[in-house]
Parts: sequence; structure tokens; C-alpha cells
Amino acid sequence: MKKSVLLAGLFMALSVSAQDIVLPKPVTTGGMPLMEALSKRSSSREFSTADLDNQTLSNMLWAAWGFNRSDKRTAPSASNKQELSLYVVLKSGVYYYDAKANKLVQKAQGDVRGKMGKQNFVATAPVNIVFVEDKSKQGSGAVDSGFISQNIYLFCASEGLATVVRAFFDAGVVKEALKLDENMQPILTQTVGKKK
Repeated sequence: MKKSVLLAGLFMALSVSAQDIVLPKPVTTGGMPLMEALSKRSSSREFSTADLDNQTLSNMLWAAWGFNRSDKRTAPSASNKQELSLYVVLKSGVYYYDAKANKLVQKAQGDVRGKMGKQNFVATAPVNIVFVEDKSKQGSGAVDSGFISQNIYLFCASEGLATVVRAFFDAGVVKEALKLDENMQPILTQTVGKKK
């Protein structure tokens, strides 16, 4: 009896932690020269439905809002408020990007991509990133989200991926789907995927 209870407890612990996605170490060297990436930067609203692999996700999220020094990010933050969080919405669920641990922490299960915007492609593109502002930090989330979005654009240009930043979404629907606290507010979204 004790053995079966212990095994059941171990199984439950493993299945809870298995929901998170531990990302591989981001590759932070190489890529396309900056001026070439700028010349190729574009918005696309056509995406393949193919999933992005975890290495690409890791590299992109590090480029977007990772740590390139012990306490500093790859994108600036006005007055260093760091009031933004990135939520990654995949077919498998909603994840919070924990940049320090380099992992995606699952916040909700199930496919809610279609709730991330009002355009048809949002529901089938592999990745939707939601920029979430912590209103209690009284930062400049709108400005800071522009820096992060541009980093994603440049990464996608360098890697031959498609992306588009979007403000056409119902903030209440997104907030509910992401299970955000009262002080947390979605302010921008960005879709990423392979080119169609």
C-alpha cells in the first residue's frame, strides 16, 4: 500500500513538472549581420502551421527579452522598471517565459491561440507572444514592448521566419485565457511561425 501511494505521488509530481518546457541553452552568437536583417525585416500574415522547435523558441525568446548580463535584458526598459512579461501561447497551452531559468512555465492547458486576436491566422500560427504589463510597476510598457517586438522582428528576419506585431485583440478575452492577475494587462501581441 505504501509503495503504491509513494509511486502515485511520484507520478503526480513528475506530471506536474512535465507541463513546463525547459528550453535548451540559447545560441547567442552568429546569425545574419544587423544591416542585412534590417533590410529583410518585414511583417507577414501568412504562416505555416508547423511548430517551431524548442531551440528556435529559446533563441527567439532570449533575443526578445532574455538576460545578456546578470541583471540586464536584451531589450531596454525605461527606468529599468522591467514591467513586462512575455506569455507564449502554443497549441499545448499558455506559458510564462521565465528568462532567468530559460524555461516556459505552463499557466494553462489547451489550445487558446484563437483567443489571442481577431485575425484568422492567429488560431493556426504556431506561436503567439503576448506582452503583459505589470501596472503596479508604473513603467512604460507601451514603449518597452516596441523594443522587444523589434528584437523579435530582427531575429525572425535573421532566421527566415514570418512575424507580425498585432494590437487587434480583445484584452479581456486575452487576460482571461492567460489567467492574469488584476494588475497584469496584455498590451501587445506578436505572431511568429515558419513562412507559408
